[in-house]
Amino acid sequence: MTKILILNGPNLNMLGIREPHIYGSTTLDEIRQSCEAFAADNKASIDFRQSNHEGVLVDAIQQARDTASAIIFNPAGYSFTSVALYDALKTFEGPILEVHISNIHARDEMHRHSKLSAAVTGVICGLGPHGYILAIQAVLQKLKR
Repeated sequence: MTKILILNGPNLNMLGIREPHIYGSTTLDEIRQSCEAFAADNKASIDFRQSNHEGVLVDAIQQARDTASAIIFNPAGYSFTSVALYDALKTFEGPILEVHISNIHARDEMHRHSKLSAAVTGVICGLGPHGYILAIQAVLQKLKR
């Protein structure tokens, strides 16, 4: 069975509460549930995690080298600042999809350019929580399922 690591960065535990005009009212737990159901329907499993701590996310990416076939990552605020996460992503050999709930390209200057995009297979942004499902579909396609 294909295992996909889905990582979520800082403040995403506040989805549904934080800036609903940008991120909507769906909670991270609701996103997790829909990802688990979709993955199960496609004979895959997910390891769904969230952390507000950069080092915890780096550790998860490094561990995924031995435990996951693909990574889906919503790095949130670390998208625009983290060289450490960029370097960690470069060590992973499978497909990596970067997901953003909002369209980062239509946001303010600080939220427009993800440093991490250069280290990933593809980017899905602006499609809300459904972007996670599209990312699962994309990594399964990349893995030739």
